Amino acid sequence: MPEQQRADARRNYARVLAVAEEQVAAYGAGASLEQIARIAGVGSATVRRHFPTRQALLEAVSRKRIEALCTRAHDLTGTGDSRSALLEWLTDVVAYCVRARGLAVALSYDAAMSHPHDNTCSAALEEAGNPLLRSAIEGGTVAEGVTVADLIALIVGIALATEHYPDPAAQAERLFRLAVAGLQEMPRN
Repeated sequence: MPEQQRADARRNYARVLAVAEEQVAAYGAGASLEQIARIAGVGSATVRRHFPTRQALLEAVSRKRIEALCTRAHDLTGTGDSRSALLEWLTDVVAYCVRARGLAVALSYDAAMSHPHDNTCSAALEEAGNPLLRSAIEGGTVAEGVTVADLIALIVGIALATEHYPDPAAQAERLFRLAVAGLQEMPRN
């Protein structure tokens, strides 16, 4: 948010973001924008001015979580076994996606975007995860051709597919481990 905005606009942004975080935590990516506006005590136009799309709102709500995941990737880069470091980071991404309702949707590619990198959450994770993946590929423990974008898409699919299970975290972990078993030998087209 630009510093030159009026103080009341900055306060409104902060209030809307705080309410949005609560609503997304409670209702997931489908949280009502009108309800967010009502609880924040602003008009729906104010919410839309600060967050012109649902994606923009979800990205803002997820920003701190994404920054933590990026920091984690940087911390793991160059430590120990490259495959283990990559899998440890990806396991953290899965856990965040399952715990933080709305994060999986914030990471998902929206066909309406002109380019997948228009999604700042995914772009930040891709940039942070690339050194981990590159190291694992160079070490021969992950197949050539696998991208961080592929892995994020896989995680998003797992998180969305398991969100209504009685224990989504356990199911997501199980499916992720199942998928990981195929990382080393990627089938050719």
